[in-house]
Amino acid sequence: QVQLVESGGGLVQAGGSLRLSCAASTRFFSDYYMRWFRQAPGKERELVASISWTDDRTYYADSVKGQFTIARDNAKNMVYLQMNSLKPDDTGVYYCNADRGMFGTYWGQGTQVTVSS
Repeated sequence: QVQLVESGGGLVQAGGSLRLSCAASTRFFSDYYMRWFRQAPGKERELVASISWTDDRTYYADSVKGQFTIARDNAKNMVYLQMNSLKPDDTGVYYCNADRGMFGTYWGQGTQVTVSS
C-alpha cells in the first residue's frame, strides 16, 4: 500500500503561480510512474502531466503545455507540479497518482486549486 499526500493548493489570482507537492510513502518510489490529474467542478477527472521513473520522459496535456512543469525527486519520494500563469480554467481538485502497473495504482486525497479572475 502506498500513501500519497498532496499539498500546495490554494486560492490564487489569475496569472499567479502555485507549486503542488506529492509525498509518497514507499521504498520503491523510483519504480512508479507518477501523474497529476485534475477534476474541475462538473467535469471528469483529466490527466494533466506525467513523468517516467527516471525523469527522462514527461507528458503534458495540450491545455497546460508551456504552463505547467512536472518534476520528481526520487531521493525524497516527491513529485511536484509547478503551475504558472494560472487561469480560472485551471481551477479544480488536483490529484497525485502513482502507477506501478500490475503492482497497483494509488491516488492521493487531492488538493484544491482555485484561480480567481
